[in-house]
Amino acid sequence: MLDIKSWTDSDGVQHKGSVAGKLEEFEIIECTSCDFKHAIPLPKFEDLEEVYTDEYYSIEKPLYIERYIEDKAWWSLTYEQRYSLFEAHLNLKGRSILDVGSGPGLFLAKGKELGWSVKGIEPSRQAAEYSRTVLELDIEETFFDVNVAKNIGKFDVVNLGEVIEHLSDPEEMLRISNSVLNDNGLILIVVPNDFNPFQSLLNESCGYAPWWIAPPHHLNYFDKDSLSRMLDRCGFDVVHNETTFPIDMFLLMGDNYIGNDELGRSCHKKRMNFDTNLSKNPILNTKLKKAFADLDLGRELVTLARKRPVV
Repeated sequence: MLDIKSWTDSDGVQHKGSVAGKLEEFEIIECTSCDFKHAIPLPKFEDLEEVYTDEYYSIEKPLYIERYIEDKAWWSLTYEQRYSLFEAHLNLKGRSILDVGSGPGLFLAKGKELGWSVKGIEPSRQAAEYSRTVLELDIEETFFDVNVAKNIGKFDVVNLGEVIEHLSDPEEMLRISNSVLNDNGLILIVVPNDFNPFQSLLNESCGYAPWWIAPPHHLNYFDKDSLSRMLDRCGFDVVHNETTFPIDMFLLMGDNYIGNDELGRSCHKKRMNFDTNLSKNPILNTKLKKAFADLDLGRELVTLARKRPVV
């Protein structure tokens, strides 16, 4: 029998669904109200504000910026491919992008290098400072909300890279993003592709605990279909889906990097080599990423959608 749980948020909305996983005081449910998996109880904004302002890059991910810079060549290649994807779907000369949750800023730095007009929103003091002082980028050190959106202008693209899985209300973020896009503008969503078939196999048949369940930092869990439905509700039409390298394959091959930083780093370097070499055949690279997405495999889901015209 399915374990059904319900929880009512501060707005009186009841979240109810079967339990897909648990961690400490949190349960992950297949929410029938939201139409995607998420944690209950959902933290309030005030509970998350301090984490993402002060703690995320100093306590939760103390090596993130250092390793991000160490992997700069690979990130540069990844980001160049994403800008090429934008340009393939835009018929504009002057191109502008807003990166929400811009982190240390390499994504925007690549856009600036390619001639884009770039702006970032980043609540973390450490990441915003690096972006401004080292990369000389235009960064607002704040959370992106309705009030910020009213005064920030319009853009051709909004990038939300590994952002909405952290939010108590990801649908609100998509609607705010829609409001700052030009007509026919694009939104790129990158989210962890958790509860995917490789992870289920490792959990159910290979003895692995569900390591990907990580509230309160990861509150929401999407697949290609649930993310597409949410984008549709928020006024977007999906134009492209792909996924990144399915690094869970290393676990299936016997390299248990869970909790082993040295081995995890080794596997990541092999993944970077794979991506770099595959990029030398752009057609194969594109086809493989789309094929992974069709199979619901891949570490992250990468979805591009266009703002729907208002009728």
